[in-house]
Amino acid sequence: MSLKEEALKLGKNAKAASRRLARLSSAVKNRALVAMAEGIERQSEFLLKENKKDVDQAVKAKLSSALVDRVALNPSRIQGMAKGLRDVAALPDPVGEVIKMWRRPNGLQVGRMRIPLGVIAIIYEARPNVTADAAALCVKSGNAVILRGGSEAHHSNRAIGAVLQEACAASGVPEGALQVAESKDRGLVHELLQLEDYIDLVIPRGGEELIRAVAQNSRIPVIKHYKGVCHVYVDDEASIAMAEKISLNAKVQRPAVCNAMETLLVHEAVAKDFLPSVAAKLRAAGVEIRGCEKTQKLAPGVKPATEEDWSTEYLDLILAVRVVKDMEAAIEHIETHSSHHTDAIVTNSLAAATRFTAAVDSAAVVVNASTRFNDGGEFGLGAEIGISTDKFHARGPCGLRELTSYKYVVYGDGQVRE
Repeated sequence: MSLKEEALKLGKNAKAASRRLARLSSAVKNRALVAMAEGIERQSEFLLKENKKDVDQAVKAKLSSALVDRVALNPSRIQGMAKGLRDVAALPDPVGEVIKMWRRPNGLQVGRMRIPLGVIAIIYEARPNVTADAAALCVKSGNAVILRGGSEAHHSNRAIGAVLQEACAASGVPEGALQVAESKDRGLVHELLQLEDYIDLVIPRGGEELIRAVAQNSRIPVIKHYKGVCHVYVDDEASIAMAEKISLNAKVQRPAVCNAMETLLVHEAVAKDFLPSVAAKLRAAGVEIRGCEKTQKLAPGVKPATEEDWSTEYLDLILAVRVVKDMEAAIEHIETHSSHHTDAIVTNSLAAATRFTAAVDSAAVVVNASTRFNDGGEFGLGAEIGISTDKFHARGPCGLRELTSYKYVVYGDGQVRE
C-alpha cells in the first residue's frame, strides 16, 4: 500500500466513524474513557516494556537528555495518563449544548448549538502521553482522530493506541474513531495534510520545525503555536521572596516544555536586591544564565547574552536575563521577542498588574504565578490537545470546547418570510 493509499484509508475510516461518533450519548463516551483508563493501568507493564525500546533507541541515537525525558514513561506518567482519561470523562459534555438562544420579533427562536468538528489529525513528536490525551479529548468531544506520533516514540504510541482501541471497541465507540498511523515515513504526514475532504482540523505538537512544516504544507486548517518564548517580569513592587519562588519554578520544574520561562526581566529598582540571590539559586539548580551587562555586574558567573538569546526557546536549563528601566520597557521587550504564548508579572501593585494584562498580547498572561500553569489540566479543562497562539478559532489551551464548532438551530411555528 502506498503512502497516499494509507492516508486515504485513514481519512475515509475516520470520516465514516465521525458521523456515528457525533451521535453517541455522553454515557457511552464516558464509559469508553473509563475503560481506556482501566486498560492503561492494567497494561502498564506492557507499556513500560514497549517504551523501553524507544528510550534505548533514543539513547543510542544520542538524542538530547530533554528529548529522552519527553519520550520516557514511568509508573507515575502512566498513572497520569489514566487520571487524564478519567478527568475528561468527568467533564461536562459540550456536544449538543445550546450556547445561546434568543427570540426574534416574528416569534422565531434562534440559537447556537455546539457540534463536533468532525475528524482531527494530531501530528506530534516525542511525548507518548499525547496519544492518550488526544484520544480522550477527541472521543469526548465527538471527533474521530488520526494520531501520527514521531518515530522516536513509535513503539510506545502503537502500544498505547492498541490499548485504547481495545477499550473503545468494547464500549461501543465505532471502529475508525481512534486510529494510530502505522508508517514511520514522514511522507505519510504530507499525504494526510492533503485530505481536506476527510480531515477537518490538524493539530501539530512538537518542535518549531515540525509545526512550521505542517502549517506550510497543509490544505486543512491548523491550530498551532510555533514556540514558547515565555517571560517572567519582576516589577519594582514585587515581593522578592515570591519572585524567587516563581522564577525558579518557571525555569527549573520542567525546562523542556513550551510554558517554561526562557527570559527573566527585572525592574532596575529591585535588581540589586533580587538578582544575586535568584541567580545563585538558579545556578545551584544547574541553570546557565545569559544576561545583559547590568545582570553580569550584579550576578557573578553570568555569560553575556546575544541578541539571538532574547528570542530563543531553549527547552533546557538555560535562561536569558535582562534588567529593564520600568514596566513599559518590559512590555516593549515582550512585544518584540515574545512568541505570545505565556508571559507573567510578579507585583503587589494592582495598577501594574492591570496595565500588564491589558498590554501584553499573549495566549495567557499570568499575575503572581508561574508560567507553568498555562496548561489545560491546570486551568480545569481536563487534558489539553495543545496550546494555540493563534487568534482564530481557538487560543490558549485547547480542551473540549475548543474542539467543537456550532450550528444555528431555529424553532418556529409556521413563520414564512415576507
